[in-house]
Amino acid sequence: MKEKIILAGDIGGTKTVLGLFEAATGPHMPVAEATFPSASYAGLEVIVREFLNQVGKDVEVACFGVAGPVTGDKARITNLPWVVDAAVLGRELRFGTVRLLNDLEAVANAVPILEPADLYTLNEKKAAAGGTIGVLAPGTGLGEAFLAWDGATYRAYPSEGGHCSFAPRTPLEVELLRFLLERFEHVSYERVCSGLGLPNLYAFFREREHMEELPYVAEQLATAGDPAPVIVRAAMDPERPSPLCRRTLETFVSILGAEAGNLALKVLATGGIYLGGGIPPRILPVVQAGAFMQTYQHKGRFGAMVAQMPVYVILNSKAALLGAARAGLHGLW
Repeated sequence: MKEKIILAGDIGGTKTVLGLFEAATGPHMPVAEATFPSASYAGLEVIVREFLNQVGKDVEVACFGVAGPVTGDKARITNLPWVVDAAVLGRELRFGTVRLLNDLEAVANAVPILEPADLYTLNEKKAAAGGTIGVLAPGTGLGEAFLAWDGATYRAYPSEGGHCSFAPRTPLEVELLRFLLERFEHVSYERVCSGLGLPNLYAFFREREHMEELPYVAEQLATAGDPAPVIVRAAMDPERPSPLCRRTLETFVSILGAEAGNLALKVLATGGIYLGGGIPPRILPVVQAGAFMQTYQHKGRFGAMVAQMPVYVILNSKAALLGAARAGLHGLW
């Protein structure tokens, strides 16, 4: 019998990663894989056609993790003029089934099959068998999702928890909220705990706390399309670190820990909390320093319970592709 091949993809504003997978070898071992610069193409269909022509394989099932909200099997990709329509893709490319997942839902789908090398353990506790799993991913935005055991396997569920209202815990964070309310009608966790949020924290410490802005950082920020990497690099610079950037990053990590603890309580994450997204692996020394776990566990009467839930950082940069492949191979929809 001919082995069924599925197409999986991680579709982002910067790059699109496609892979072919078989059940026999599983989602960790693609039959073929390629990366494409998304902005160089008119749409996903063009990329998929090019990829399939390169590999010369027939595909009946496709599953894509996409950087944008999925509504009615359609998705508008963030930072690209693309609308991805599952029905149109299926018809034009002659696929029997096309499934679209939000990118964080795709990452969540990868969690049950991550290997030890894919993870860094922050809180080494034992996960409860079949316990709910929470996923928190600060990247450009702040994504949240969870997985629940259905009696046979873990199924991923998306959420927009990153847009919940920011709840300050200290006098400093109260001042931060006041500062941001002067600029935004609604202050969510994403406003302070994401790539979009880092410049807001930086502005607060510069303007309200009057911390010194180093000239080289100011120069780089003035020309940067995305200020977040500039802030992270200056905070982590071993030769000339910026105290302002370092304070920004430490506060970011502290708030991230608090929201991770909130998610652990909301879904009762006895199966663990997983930090995904592009930022945590890049700032791992700051995450390890202690503030994250302190605020994660600072939950009053339920602090002891949260402290028993394992916490991991996802190091595998292809988790979204891995999760889309798992969903496609096992029909998790």
